[in-house]
Amino acid sequence: QVQLVESGGGLVQPGGSLRLSCAASGSILSLNGMGWYRQAPGKQRELVARVTRSGSTNYADSVKGRFTISRDSAKNTVYLQMNNVKPEDTAVYYCNAAVVTTGGSWGDYWGQGTQVTVSS
Repeated sequence: QVQLVESGGGLVQPGGSLRLSCAASGSILSLNGMGWYRQAPGKQRELVARVTRSGSTNYADSVKGRFTISRDSAKNTVYLQMNNVKPEDTAVYYCNAAVVTTGGSWGDYWGQGTQVTVSS
């Protein structure tokens, strides 16, 4: 069993900053790619940013230059630093991880989501 627990969401004013964290725990042999996705009301879930095990990153065009993804492999944790946020960043943010478990299986796991609301 693998759990992803997000934290750090909340209400922030336009132009402000917020930092999301996601800690993975459980029967983890190795964590491969980790990422953040978001889903706004009435819209499909979309990729925000992703980081590979080696540290390579990719971002949605809408957040390039404003958001930064990073990971602490020792803590099995991924972060999303959100700067200069805009109202259109309002969404539920989900953590995702590709995991090889101690049982030898591969799985794609999701957190429960954390709400980010950008409003004055």
